Amino acid sequence: MYIYMTSGTPEYMKRIKSKYPNEQMYLLHGIGNSLLFHETLGKTAFQVPRKFEVLETYGTFAEKGYFVLQHIPISDEGSPLFESKYTNLSTTVEKEPGCIALRVLKPIKSDTYIILTEWSGPNSFEVWEKSVAFDFTKIADYQKIFNSAPYVTKYKTQEEEEEADDY
Repeated sequence: MYIYMTSGTPEYMKRIKSKYPNEQMYLLHGIGNSLLFHETLGKTAFQVPRKFEVLETYGTFAEKGYFVLQHIPISDEGSPLFESKYTNLSTTVEKEPGCIALRVLKPIKSDTYIILTEWSGPNSFEVWEKSVAFDFTKIADYQKIFNSAPYVTKYKTQEEEEEADDY
């Protein structure tokens, strides 16, 4: 299975998604941009996507929660160590209250792995983030496997944004 990602304005991402109603495409909104990702066994309709192989999967995306992408730039030498340690996260997240879905993504043409999760809300993610299972600094030879510092991006679905506007 693969996940393809593209980003742009909310309006443009909505138009792309509406053209493919039978595809598993998920539209997320962050600060300053929107992200559309396509989960499929085949090819994508995106013109210039970022492509990832799915190494691990847990749950089904509901597109009604809080999405977190943990970007982890890994060196070629560090890939086997990272994959052996972080491709068994489903046993950790399945016990976490509020976890809806998880994908561990291996980049096809870059060095940045992504741990993509959907949560019922930000508090659920923050609890998991503080857990030992998530702490990348605990990996042996920390300096040798990372090309640069890991970082996190957070998104909400359109439905949540509309609900928040109602208050």
